[in-house]
Amino acid sequence: MNSRIGGLFLMAASLISGGWGFHAHRLINRLAAFTLPPEMIGFYKANIGYLTEASVNADRRRFAVVDEAPRHYIDIDHYGDSAIYTMPRYWKEAVERYGEDTLKAYGILPWHINVMYYRLKDAFMVKDPSRILSLSADLGHYLADAHVPLHTTENYNGQLTGQEGIHAFWESRLPELFTTEYDFFVGKASYLENPQLAAWQIIERTHQHLQDVLLLEEQLTRKFREAKYSFETRGKQTVKVYSYEFSKAYHEALKGMVEQQMRASIKSIGDFWYSAWVDAGQPDLKLLIDYKPTEEELARRRKELDEWKQERVRAREHGDEN
Repeated sequence: MNSRIGGLFLMAASLISGGWGFHAHRLINRLAAFTLPPEMIGFYKANIGYLTEASVNADRRRFAVVDEAPRHYIDIDHYGDSAIYTMPRYWKEAVERYGEDTLKAYGILPWHINVMYYRLKDAFMVKDPSRILSLSADLGHYLADAHVPLHTTENYNGQLTGQEGIHAFWESRLPELFTTEYDFFVGKASYLENPQLAAWQIIERTHQHLQDVLLLEEQLTRKFREAKYSFETRGKQTVKVYSYEFSKAYHEALKGMVEQQMRASIKSIGDFWYSAWVDAGQPDLKLLIDYKPTEEELARRRKELDEWKQERVRAREHGDEN
């Protein structure tokens, strides 16, 4: 089984996360709230501080929850050169073909995005503001991770090509240096007819960038040689980092890729939040801004939701018999 914990650091003192860097995750979740329609934006803006800070909770769980790490990536190239197009899009079919252990060993990101979408939909239906917010924050995190090319390959940190450290370089160092130059106006959230297929479309587009991510860094490394790294003081520590000159040259060689992927992250998060709300019947979120339901109320609503789901299953089974 391949492990993603560790191996993402340029040096031990670095505080870079396993997904987009903390800076980027927080910014992406925060800006996603502004893609929402008037019926939703008031609730999300009222809780924007939480959505921003909780955007990195999923990364924090990677070190404490056994099954958390595979939810952040999919090593699609493990399954063959054409797997990005032939991989089963639905979990049941994928398990039948490869087995659950293999899938978890090489990442389950696009399927987990779909799981989180349905959990968020249920939270909207139950009108549980706390759960809506925690699930929105986590779903935002996984969707942002799906836009990082190095989250779609076994060579996730360049360790197979002598490019160790490229993961944190691409997703943390570059955003920290250059996000002030980006245009983050992405328009309004759109409804998704099929969230599961939408998640896979994100993976497909993201994976197409992988070759450039690796090749351009390799070419610039040969050019810069000793000038590739420098030292910076962070707090009381002096740390080795990719030099500003090398970072700028790589950023320019990527021709806006990091900005493009951050913009796409923001838009897709808004799309998934909005779609879950629509599919839940568009509950009035204004009523939830200052609302704290009791545990008894939530328990009753969860029971009602479970009973409704069971009725739907029985109705489908009855229809199939006819």
